[in-house]
Amino acid sequence: MPERLAEPRPPVPVLRAPTTPAAGRGRAARGLLAACHPVPAAAVTLLAAALAAAVGHGPRGAAVCVAAVAAGQLSVGWSNDRADLHRDRAAGRPDKPLAAGTVRPVAVSRAAALALLACVPLSLAAGAVAGAVHLTAVAAGWAYNLRLKRTAVSWLPYAVAFGLLPAFATLGLPGAPWPPPWLMAGAALLGAGAHFANVLPDIEDDLATGVVGLPQRLGARSATTVAGLLVLTSAAALVAGPPGRVTAYGWALLAVTAVTVLLVSRRPAGRLPFLAVMALAGADTLLLVAQLRV
Repeated sequence: MPERLAEPRPPVPVLRAPTTPAAGRGRAARGLLAACHPVPAAAVTLLAAALAAAVGHGPRGAAVCVAAVAAGQLSVGWSNDRADLHRDRAAGRPDKPLAAGTVRPVAVSRAAALALLACVPLSLAAGAVAGAVHLTAVAAGWAYNLRLKRTAVSWLPYAVAFGLLPAFATLGLPGAPWPPPWLMAGAALLGAGAHFANVLPDIEDDLATGVVGLPQRLGARSATTVAGLLVLTSAAALVAGPPGRVTAYGWALLAVTAVTVLLVSRRPAGRLPFLAVMALAGADTLLLVAQLRV
């Protein structure tokens, strides 16, 4: 950790209220959407949809799985921005709707609570065991937002949540089978890598406001290296885990992952590492769909 924390930025000025009620509602709706972290929420939901289809869910089972994951992701995203409100204001984050005054804190709190309430019956609709597994994953996301992001185990909620996602998909099938260990391990490693990559653009602001998770303690360059190693190990687990010979696509995925990790490691700042991880996650998903359908 650095010897001296950066000075906090001036607070973001709260924008004035719009001139018309319709404009105010539209602006608040856009702010609410932005506050849910739409890109990662959509990515995880699409991953759940692909897993549900790959393991053999019918339309109803797939719809339940996707709806539960979407509700859980919305609740985690909104609770994250609400929990970070004071830090985002202190860090001067005009890109954060709450800090910029685009949407009211009470609206985000209510949205997070409603999404969480919806997530419970949607998760349990997949079955008691499957529902309990998914709610554990969602609880890990909330634990990260409320406490663990400021500790050395900040990576753990990501690993738990991603690692349990394949289990939620398979446990909703008849007989409630668990997924193979290599699949859960690969997903957990990918989640941990996503955490390291996701915090890279905000490390300085995090340190200035007291958020000292493991990536912040390591610093941007070391955190980038760890993110790359985790993602590469995840790809190796997903490629080599299934029985049988490694396919040409599997070898190509490993090669592309290794090259991407090397290129991204030279630019440890900005959103590039996180976007690269999301792109590799999409490539991993294509491989999984092909493997699980065989």
